[in-house]
Amino acid sequence: MDHTKRDRHNAESVVEGDINLTSARGDWLRQEISEETKKLLEKDAKYFMHQSMSTPCLDVLQNCEGSYIESVSGKKYLDFHGNNVHQIGFSHPKLVSRLTEQLQKLTFSTRRYANETAVQFVEKLTSYTPKGLNRILLTPNGSSAIGIALKLARAVTGKHKVVSFWDSFHGASLDAISVGGESVFQEHMGPLMPGVERIPPPITYRGIFEGNEDKALEYLEYVLEKDHQIGAFLAETIRNTDVQIPSQRFWKGARELCTKHGVLLILDEIPIAFGRTGKMFAYELFGIEPDILCLGKGLGGGIFPQAAIITREEYNKFGHISLGHYTHEKSPMGSMAGLTLLEVLEEEKLLQKVKEDQEFMKKALYKMHRKYSMIGDVRGVGLLWGIELVTNRTTKEKATAEAEEIMYECLKQGLSFKVSKGNVLQLSPPLTITREELEKAFEILNCAFLKINTIA
Repeated sequence: MDHTKRDRHNAESVVEGDINLTSARGDWLRQEISEETKKLLEKDAKYFMHQSMSTPCLDVLQNCEGSYIESVSGKKYLDFHGNNVHQIGFSHPKLVSRLTEQLQKLTFSTRRYANETAVQFVEKLTSYTPKGLNRILLTPNGSSAIGIALKLARAVTGKHKVVSFWDSFHGASLDAISVGGESVFQEHMGPLMPGVERIPPPITYRGIFEGNEDKALEYLEYVLEKDHQIGAFLAETIRNTDVQIPSQRFWKGARELCTKHGVLLILDEIPIAFGRTGKMFAYELFGIEPDILCLGKGLGGGIFPQAAIITREEYNKFGHISLGHYTHEKSPMGSMAGLTLLEVLEEEKLLQKVKEDQEFMKKALYKMHRKYSMIGDVRGVGLLWGIELVTNRTTKEKATAEAEEIMYECLKQGLSFKVSKGNVLQLSPPLTITREELEKAFEILNCAFLKINTIA
């Protein structure tokens, strides 16, 4: 389509999230949205602040259940995005029931008091972590969890600096964007938190360390040896948005370097914990343990905002300072949501199901890779997969225009997913998704690829 080619330069500026800077979003709103919906979208645009990756909105929702979100006009979308909160699907009946019951009891717990629901929740949560990784602070959102982790690392090590990856995402608050590596969050922000050293990430497709993780480890070691004020290494265990998965060799090496140099390893698993990788926590795939683990998003079961950090017993020695101190720290509602999430994962044996679904998705995506020349790379684990589109497999030029065409064609057919880096289709369905729903999603994907004539 001509408009996507004209707007290619805009699409390439997108580092995360849906492509919504081009005229294609306007075409979608004019052609696919009902008049009633347009009026609601106009009000939304009138009152809410406009910001990158969120506006203009695609549609107006009235319901969400299981694997689907539904618009006010009755259109249903299989949601392979879900803002990473839908591990147990949307509106899980057990969670709705338990939260309804909690609303009839304790709805809020002031910070100076304990409550049984919060105690039961953290006791259950730490039953999944290694011995000694058992101290928790709760907080309403992931960005705050990152902030707590950074403060704790300073207190433990006495060092204020932190190493993180370029292109990483750790939240949208000022401290979180300071340690993140995406420019879209830093524009117009002026001086950010000092003491952040960013290094290139180890990725398998593109990047200066492509196919050579040893060089990435060498770079990390070089930085840690040169700067003795670094107290923490903050990283996503698996890069969520465009699905970058380091090897076990890399993570074992990074863990050893942190231990050697007295640097705390902070792992951000806010979007990918709780079964998405086939493990409760992604770090289990790599045979390592973090010093601080940051959790969120799906921890609230897709209904209530809930996040947390889990850290080592020996770091529980700062009772004289406030590391978290959030108003909704031990929320009975958030705790009930987290407790129920963990129970559902167990009762429905979702971790085992994810491993089975992984094989289905792997086979289906590799088949597409062989069939469509614009698919440069397929990568993933569990129910987290990325399809990287290129105009040429040799030059690897990003197929941003084509990614946008495919996204909108899939939306028309009832499949919603995220586009990251401008050219990566990120597929992140609910862990509760049925095999029939998975098959339907791949039918829609294949139809969209066929429509733009990209058979190898």
